[in-house]
Amino acid sequence: MNADANTAATKSDDAPEQLALPARTRLRHFPGLIAIAFYMILLAGVFCFNVVAGRMEAIYLVFSAFFIASSLGLMFLLRWAWALALAAVAMLAASFFWAFSTQGSDAALVQGLLNLVFFLYLVRSELREKMR
Repeated sequence: MNADANTAATKSDDAPEQLALPARTRLRHFPGLIAIAFYMILLAGVFCFNVVAGRMEAIYLVFSAFFIASSLGLMFLLRWAWALALAAVAMLAASFFWAFSTQGSDAALVQGLLNLVFFLYLVRSELREKMR
């Protein structure tokens, strides 16, 4: 009887650690999410820099806030952040492909393909099942 009480006590004490551990290990299974999160932070920085330099209007800081929010949410495997990142990557890919078709810029083609790869990574069913 005494051994069962000690076993039950140790199991309940370890429960908070066991709940926190799978979230970290689940993120390790998706290294692309970490890369996409850093890419979103980089995009937010580029937008902020362009606003400060005067190349963009201040309204574009809203996009920076969305990029940062989606980046942090992806790190916690939140579904709304996944949807926000998916929409951002899809619109950026379309924008860069349009810039390539109208201006013929090779850099726009490379950025469009990078965003397309991120989009295809985000729509994987294995990744969608792990989102909360």
